[in-house]
Amino acid sequence: MTLTNVLSELRNNVLLLTLDGPKSRNALSPPVYAALQGHIIDAGENPDVRAVVLHGANGFFCSGGDVNNLKRSTTLPMRDVSKSTDALNAMISTIRNCPIPVVASVEGGAAGAGFSLALACDLIIASEKAKFIVAYVKIGLTPDGGMTHFLSSSLPRQMVSEMCLLGKPVFAETLHSHGIINTITPVSEALSGAMDVAATLAVGPQLAMAKIKSLIASAATNDFSTHLEKEARGINLARFTDEGKEGTAAFLEKRKPNF
Repeated sequence: MTLTNVLSELRNNVLLLTLDGPKSRNALSPPVYAALQGHIIDAGENPDVRAVVLHGANGFFCSGGDVNNLKRSTTLPMRDVSKSTDALNAMISTIRNCPIPVVASVEGGAAGAGFSLALACDLIIASEKAKFIVAYVKIGLTPDGGMTHFLSSSLPRQMVSEMCLLGKPVFAETLHSHGIINTITPVSEALSGAMDVAATLAVGPQLAMAKIKSLIASAATNDFSTHLEKEARGINLARFTDEGKEGTAAFLEKRKPNF
């Protein structure tokens, strides 16, 4: 098995997590799920980390699950196979629930669960040549890692069907036009673009942004009255925090806030 390592580097208050598997295009596997999940959990509890960037080395974001592992898994009991998918889902959920912003930096492309990994992030910065592929159908499999949930909540059904049933790659520009990708950069500049965005997030109000992430995550499932109450409680509590007091004072004093 070709191992993908997860490299960790703290740059100021931004944690850069890099998938590094040069022979597999940074393929995912249970050890990678566990490593990424652990780093994200630790980041959410570390006051020195105020934003996270996920990046793929070697000019590619992530090729998804290792197909050799998938083939070997057919010889295993279902309970063992389920452990692997459970680990993938736990990693995806941890990224979604992380209290600090997570930004994906996509060069080259993202395929399969690698695409799900990017979609789990709060923001996606991608190079203009990046391709996004949902090709499970080509090997007789179905999407995982939240793929159909993420895509169906943002794209027309026919477009999701084309991506999933035909396995056709979609370029960054198309996804950008539908709002899935936030920013498109020139080739080889996705990382610098993502780090710039993360640096802006890192000086923002951390408690407020954590609450904003929670509001966004629950908006689709809350009824309107429940969500109004959740927003009201959020802002009523936020105004009494140090962040809220500093932010409003800075606005009135016409200066940059110091969160």
